[in-house]
Amino acid sequence: MHVSHLSLADFRSYARVEVPLDPGVTAFVGPNGQGKTNLVEAVGYLATLGSHRVSSDAPLVRLGADRAFVRAAVVQGERQQLIELELNPGKANRARLNRSSQVRPRDVLGIVRTVLFAPEDLALVKGDPGERRRFLDELVTARSPRMAGVRSDYERVLKQRNTLLKSAVMARRHAGRSMDVSTLDIWDQHLARAGAELLAHRLDLIAALLPLADLAYERLAPGGGPVAFDYRGPVGVGGPEGARTREELYEVLLTALGEARKQEMERGVTLVGPHRDDLVLRLGQLPAKGYASHGESWSYALALRLASYELLKAEGNEPVLVLDDVFAELDARRRERLAELVADGEQVLVTAAVDDDVPDVLTGARYAVSEGTVERV
Repeated sequence: MHVSHLSLADFRSYARVEVPLDPGVTAFVGPNGQGKTNLVEAVGYLATLGSHRVSSDAPLVRLGADRAFVRAAVVQGERQQLIELELNPGKANRARLNRSSQVRPRDVLGIVRTVLFAPEDLALVKGDPGERRRFLDELVTARSPRMAGVRSDYERVLKQRNTLLKSAVMARRHAGRSMDVSTLDIWDQHLARAGAELLAHRLDLIAALLPLADLAYERLAPGGGPVAFDYRGPVGVGGPEGARTREELYEVLLTALGEARKQEMERGVTLVGPHRDDLVLRLGQLPAKGYASHGESWSYALALRLASYELLKAEGNEPVLVLDDVFAELDARRRERLAELVADGEQVLVTAAVDDDVPDVLTGARYAVSEGTVERV
């Protein structure tokens, strides 16, 4: 699978730009702040309906414009599809498939799949649990696009449950009265049901990802591993003998919600569920966060991305590899090893400030990016 044409209108710094793309390696080269990352960010948006740089759509719309468009032609084997996403901050986004049929944005998930390497990846190892939850959930959705709906359902129920808890706290503190929260039992069941589905997919993913991440780390930093994962969730989830089936996970979550009810009623927030969990990354016997060196942390983050790529590739639809200004962050040894590992990808998109930041093994098309123009050289 590869993107054969990218078209942007009022996206980030581009009023309009058309970029033909080939299979193999394409490098976008130009000074910082000229719009290189905006191009690959748009490709990533097609795959995830989100940006790796910001948490909302508003910054993606060019200043002074009301909306932005991302359009792409995608080739998979003998089949070509046209995708269009219309970004409307504060309103519902829209999507079209093959020009004529209007669909929900999440219905286009799975047509484009990407694995992104970026300087922000260091947060996978050194950052907060939310970074690792996002990594897991985006990969879960890439493997099974229907999980976008499950994640949306979970977030909706969580929001409703938190609203009820907060209202109960406010009523007690400011009005001196108790509020009827009997409906919490129903919300608990809904949250546990959607949460169990998400947990089951996360645990399946972790089991599939671990051996690939360990192999990737060995390739990037020979003799430096092994790597290991510990999933931290409610008691009874994630260990060797932990719950695995959806019904087992449902019961564990329901029990944990019941046990946390008193504390939740005091704090006004849901304290149990996948939104609170963490993936603890270990290097040898120690947690990577706080113990791994800067170089080891980089190797770990890259290993997670390489493992993601190998997993998606093995499942039949090779993703587009995006390397966003990552080589400038690496020492020469890691730079060359990473380049060698990804050079044969079906489509590899690279951004760099100068030509020398693109390793020699990554030969292919080059575009010069400057002041909103993208020209092939």
